[in-house]
Amino acid sequence: MSGPMVKAEAVHKSFGRLEVLRGIDLEVNPKEVMCLIGPSGSGKSTFLRCINHLEKIDAGRLSVDGELVGYRQHGDKLYELPDREVCQKRSEIGMVFQHFNLFPHMTALENLIEAPIRVKKASRSTAVTYARALLDRVGLADKTNAYPKQLSGGQQQRVAIARALAMDPKLMLFDEPTSALDPELVGEVLDVMRRLAQDGMTMVVVTHEMGFAREVGDTLVFMDGGVIVEAGKPRDVLANPQQERTRSFLSKVL
Repeated sequence: MSGPMVKAEAVHKSFGRLEVLRGIDLEVNPKEVMCLIGPSGSGKSTFLRCINHLEKIDAGRLSVDGELVGYRQHGDKLYELPDREVCQKRSEIGMVFQHFNLFPHMTALENLIEAPIRVKKASRSTAVTYARALLDRVGLADKTNAYPKQLSGGQQQRVAIARALAMDPKLMLFDEPTSALDPELVGEVLDVMRRLAQDGMTMVVVTHEMGFAREVGDTLVFMDGGVIVEAGKPRDVLANPQQERTRSFLSKVL
């Protein structure tokens, strides 16, 4: 594809009277890793959820791979897609949450094969073969029959990443994937994400891990109050922020 993988144009989102996104404009190119940073309540996670239509935007336009998210355009009007079509589009976007959201009654392998079989109608044998390869890819080949409660937080998050990859997504969204982990488990999850980036996966990552953003990110976006305050190459933004608000934030987290 030649155009951006994600394109946001004047995206607004409110919850009641609280305006959470106040005109977000950005583009994420194929194979790009974009890291979103900013204080709690700045709109980062809400924007991520808008990308796969877990939240509906109130104004503006948001497209993934050249197609509007959740809507179809006829003339000048936008029409919301039926749930089935939204779910189909959403299946092309992997999302990894802060809390792992694994099915507790299923083994690691069963967590991975559920969606490919139900949504993509893959055969069980095909799904199992691919799931085993993905668990190996995230360093958990020996945990296929383990239940989530038998895994550490870092292992559960790696299973969650593998589960998202099982749908062969064109885009991966990460919502603070390491913030619920003990510090010594953070590295193993970031290593998996680092390898994904090296393999060319397009990724949008909400994170507090500035080292990861500096090393792996292609673009760093600082958000505050529902707007983009500053964006650029991670090393430039972190070493020499241009905006006072960015400087103030980074002085507290670096």
